[in-house]
Amino acid sequence: MVERARQLLNHPDDRRGVAFLSFTNAAVDELEARLRAFGVLPAPLFPSFIGTFDRFLWQFLIAPFGIPDCDQLPKLVPDKSNWEVKPPYDGAQALRLRCFDRATGKVIPALAKDEGFDVDKRQIAAHETSALSTIKRARSHGQIDFEDVRVCVRERLSDVAFAKRVGAALAARFREIIVDEAQDCNPADLQIVDWLRASGIRVKVICDPHQSIYEFRGGVTDELQRFAATFDATDRLPMSGNFRSSPAICAAIVTLRPPSSRSDPDKPLGPHRNDTTPVHILSYGGSAVSPAIGSTFRGLVEGLSILLHLAPVLASTRASASKAIGQPTIEPTAHMTLLLAEAAMNYHFAFAVGNRRDALVNLHRIVLLVQGRIGALGGYHSYLLSEGLEDGRWRPEIIALANGLRFDQADTVDRWLARARSLLVTGLVVNSTINQRLKGHADLTTALARAPTNSSPARTIHSVKGQEFPGVCVVMTTKTAGAIIDLLEGQTSTGADEEARKIYVGASRAERLLAIAVPKSRAERLQTLLTNGGCEVRLHQI
Repeated sequence: MVERARQLLNHPDDRRGVAFLSFTNAAVDELEARLRAFGVLPAPLFPSFIGTFDRFLWQFLIAPFGIPDCDQLPKLVPDKSNWEVKPPYDGAQALRLRCFDRATGKVIPALAKDEGFDVDKRQIAAHETSALSTIKRARSHGQIDFEDVRVCVRERLSDVAFAKRVGAALAARFREIIVDEAQDCNPADLQIVDWLRASGIRVKVICDPHQSIYEFRGGVTDELQRFAATFDATDRLPMSGNFRSSPAICAAIVTLRPPSSRSDPDKPLGPHRNDTTPVHILSYGGSAVSPAIGSTFRGLVEGLSILLHLAPVLASTRASASKAIGQPTIEPTAHMTLLLAEAAMNYHFAFAVGNRRDALVNLHRIVLLVQGRIGALGGYHSYLLSEGLEDGRWRPEIIALANGLRFDQADTVDRWLARARSLLVTGLVVNSTINQRLKGHADLTTALARAPTNSSPARTIHSVKGQEFPGVCVVMTTKTAGAIIDLLEGQTSTGADEEARKIYVGASRAERLLAIAVPKSRAERLQTLLTNGGCEVRLHQI
């Protein structure tokens, strides 16, 4: 992509820009850093564009034209999908708005079931009525999120004359649009990309279908294959050159694809192409993720002189990754004191692992909840809009509060709780005391537990999408390891596809050192699988 950008932007005969789009902020940040490091991005950036696909839609199709059939200015409410939908009768279970189709208000059964509501056994009509009412009311006020954006864009583009005019305008600004990480889009996004192509804009779509791990967004692994078939054969270019990983890691990640997708193996071409480090399998016993994983991995990291903060332990959930490094975890909770403690610890932990911006936003959200300024976590962005705080002027105050909420080694739980109460009491706006809002809890000690010293950071696989690290340890749990290996061996394994793709994504972040932690009962099968794939493997019993 860097070389493609260099070729496009070094031709002064065409002064149109290039749009670089991806689907996560982390991927955009990584892409922008690379383009700037090689001196490719012009300054000022206009007429080029770099950002998420969501931001592209907002900037070019929502902000200039507004919302169809609405005279209010569009206001972005990113957490709208977390709004509560609850029929107006006693005992009704609340569901989040994400459980309902944004265009029709109809329930999405699988998402409702995830929240404990089985539509096959219970009546959903009242919830659907409430959901549709909420959707219409929010839209009439101009309150939309990026899911609504796609609905609005689909409505706009159904107007042929409008679609033709806007397409011509975009073609006049951009000579080419490069869509990276396209496996993270959804079917509606592909329709928009197809419209851009039909508008005369040269479009490059870069994707690895095996990295599609956003099934909750309506991932498009199969649709991508069909979409690719709409391009001429000469425009469908397979890529096998791997400029990131060592030979052993290249062999491992090919083996972590389904058997039908291993015919075009990765070829190591980057600075680690001659590295002889093997892939390590960490075989752990017991039914739960073992804390010995972290200490064993630390030894491997230090043996290669890799800095620990550059060698994360990755898992599908933060809880599994934390258990692997020996950091205590608590179950999901609505207890305000535990939420505040977790948010504060995550913010300070983020200085080592990144994502400080998101961690600060989450801390601000919890503070507002404790103080009674919002009634539920899903009301955060609506509050920012109503108070005119979208510009981030709240940040200095929350950073100062976060510093006051740091839990140091000399602290006690009681002292921290007293300090938290004194820091938040001045902003309290509800008819209850701060002691009633921030109550003590037996799990507070666990929530305030620091990660072990000299340990790798624990992160989710989703959080490192689009990034790379000198070393990585990927954790497979007893719950999913068997089904994943069944799938990789070519057996039928219902529902394991996305879990397998997560392991593939995590492993492919590694440059030089890759360790895979797997339950002892599955270790030999994984070793055989990787060895048969041409990967040099070393097995560790821990």
